[in-house]
Amino acid sequence: MVEFELQAKDPKTGARAGVLHTPHGDVLTPVFMPVGTQGTVKTMPWRDLVDFDVRIVLANTYHLYLRPGHELIARLGGLHKFTGWHRAFLTDSGGFQVFSLSDLRKITDEGVLFQSHHDGSYHFFTPEKAIEVEFALRPDIMMSFDQCTDYPATEDEVAAAVRRTTDWARRGRERWLQLLNEDKNPETAPALFGIIQGGVYRHLREISAEQILSMDFPGYAVGGLSVGEPKELMFEVLEYLLPMMPAEKPRYVMGLGKPEDLVRAVALGADMFDCVLPTRNARNASVYTWAGKMSLKAAYYAEDIRPIDPNCGCYTCRNYTRAYIRHLFVAGELLAPYLATHHSLYFFAELMRKAREAILEGRYAEFMNDFLSNFDPNVAPR
Repeated sequence: MVEFELQAKDPKTGARAGVLHTPHGDVLTPVFMPVGTQGTVKTMPWRDLVDFDVRIVLANTYHLYLRPGHELIARLGGLHKFTGWHRAFLTDSGGFQVFSLSDLRKITDEGVLFQSHHDGSYHFFTPEKAIEVEFALRPDIMMSFDQCTDYPATEDEVAAAVRRTTDWARRGRERWLQLLNEDKNPETAPALFGIIQGGVYRHLREISAEQILSMDFPGYAVGGLSVGEPKELMFEVLEYLLPMMPAEKPRYVMGLGKPEDLVRAVALGADMFDCVLPTRNARNASVYTWAGKMSLKAAYYAEDIRPIDPNCGCYTCRNYTRAYIRHLFVAGELLAPYLATHHSLYFFAELMRKAREAILEGRYAEFMNDFLSNFDPNVAPR
């Protein structure tokens, strides 16, 4: 199904370059996965992502389960045929919705009762049900059903979430193995990744890691970060947790999306990332450049005939000015979010490409230091 090939490790950091072999093509790591919640990356045609050499997209199990329904997608041949995206898909399990839809769900040891934000109907997700829905969607990689906790959360609350996450991972894995045994084409069936929880409590992270790693999943993810904790606490967790994860399997840090954070996390040994930030911010006129963050609605761009980033080779930067894109946003034109999102995802694809190149050439430490010294995470120079 999915195999990870480690190709290089930077001599001065923990940065890794590898290839994730999937039924729908090879994914080069480190990799940032654009989020396609509803089976689409908002405003973006697939051809643009192919032009950027994006090789994997994340889709949301819970939202696709509600609309149009996993059974319909299965009848139409699975996510790849349904959407027309013929490269790799990763699906989350609905576990993040356990965290984010706190007003619309009730958690028990058996599973989670959700109330649909569409029509108010109730749906009960067990770890077995989550696996069945994901398997029907037929991605390349699917994630275990887990419980993500907020920050701050008490030690008792996080310990209970770790216990549930372990139990749900075990139950979900058993159902996945059953489905594999029943599948007519198991070599193209989805691989299942385990998720390590534990908040910012080191002993709980170590307990979760020991329990999840013992199940021998094809890959592992760090969940429960980027949920409001101070950034240095987040990196403290990654610094001790990533080296605990098997070197021969992919390491996925869920929900990480700020460029400066990606560069630092790669240096600690992370291989895979996802976040809605690049696309959501772009639709609201905020993008990243190699100099830092830029608000395209700023009044001082009204007569600026430069591209968003003079150092960017994307279609937007080759053909449109800051003044024009600002005008489109102010006027509410639909072209504006497309042009900004196009630039944003091109930037993230280039950032990962350059990071990988630096790892392969043994100069990742220098690349990281150069990037961070020239990048303002708040506001780009005018």
